[in-house]
Amino acid sequence: MKRRRFLAAGCLCGLGAPLLARAQAQEGAAEWHMPERFARPESSSDEGGLWSLMDREEARLRRSPFTIRDTELHARVHGMVCNLAGSHCPDVRTYLMHTPYFNASMAPNGMMQVWSGLMLRVDNEAQLAAVLGHEVGHYLARHSLEQLRTAKSHAAAATVFAMFGAVGAIGQVGVLANFSGYSRDHEREADRIGLTLMRGAGYDPAQASRIWENLLLESKANPAANRPSPLFASHPAPEERMEVLEKLAQANPGGVTKESEWSQAVKPFLHEWLADEVKRGQREESLALLGRKIASSPAAGEYLYARAETYRLRGNEGDLDAALADYLAAAGNAGPAESHRGLGTVYRARKQMPEAKASYQRYLELAPAAPDAAMIKSYLEEIGT
Repeated sequence: MKRRRFLAAGCLCGLGAPLLARAQAQEGAAEWHMPERFARPESSSDEGGLWSLMDREEARLRRSPFTIRDTELHARVHGMVCNLAGSHCPDVRTYLMHTPYFNASMAPNGMMQVWSGLMLRVDNEAQLAAVLGHEVGHYLARHSLEQLRTAKSHAAAATVFAMFGAVGAIGQVGVLANFSGYSRDHEREADRIGLTLMRGAGYDPAQASRIWENLLLESKANPAANRPSPLFASHPAPEERMEVLEKLAQANPGGVTKESEWSQAVKPFLHEWLADEVKRGQREESLALLGRKIASSPAAGEYLYARAETYRLRGNEGDLDAALADYLAAAGNAGPAESHRGLGTVYRARKQMPEAKASYQRYLELAPAAPDAAMIKSYLEEIGT
């Protein structure tokens, strides 16, 4: 997928195995069992070479300015990874990356990356567990090593290596590298293993299919896209994936979502992550994401402000009216101080100077040390009395 210390050693496969056993029996597939922990391979082998490369990438990751170093958030996400990985927990290191794309990846040496664009998009902990469980599934099934062994050329092998490179990269290159790494059969197997792991960890498996439903909503919202999302191009068709995941979940329903807990955990980062999403420049996709979030949390001022910014920057006919409505709603729903700055900007563009002045003044009252305070003061001097 185009990606502190709760410990839970001990195998989780016994809790979730009935789910996979029933679903795979219907497909004629063999029942999956948690493998033993992996020993480090000989450095002279192909596998050892891949591990060594990932060790070097991980050293870079630790120093990366994109690494999110918040102890509480890291503890929560790493604890989830450990609960999913079971007895493999001691071999896993989790890195949260400030990168505004939907992605997570797990290298064969146990290096897990979780990107902020993913954490922004999931609605609850169960949805994040589905994605993390999928990546742990790739790791436990050793899919990257299978890909390496079947590579027919140096160029093909380089693609396998690239799956886990682009440390903290902000850009589509890193996303494409990860999404193109696994075969569709590998993706299907990782989905099945991941669902078993998330159910064994106590999460509601019905949330797994919701992720693909939400991503498909974003993808379809962009009519200007001249090719399918790379995520859908290299993965099974999203409709197929949602259907299979729903059937697997129905085989063993129940579990928690931890929606409120996840909302509280990401609240301190929401303003920054939403600003990154707006800067990403994919207006239609952002509007689909933000509309979905606002519908489930209509009083969320941060989402309203981000949507107002997206409308204003897109600049289509009627967008200024939509931006004004969202800025007003954000200002009335505990939105950020920047909501008032946005109001001032729209009013100023419309030559409604008394309203612009009042909005800019309110912004400075709420954020007197804002980086753009001097610029806003110059606007107020220009407006005058």
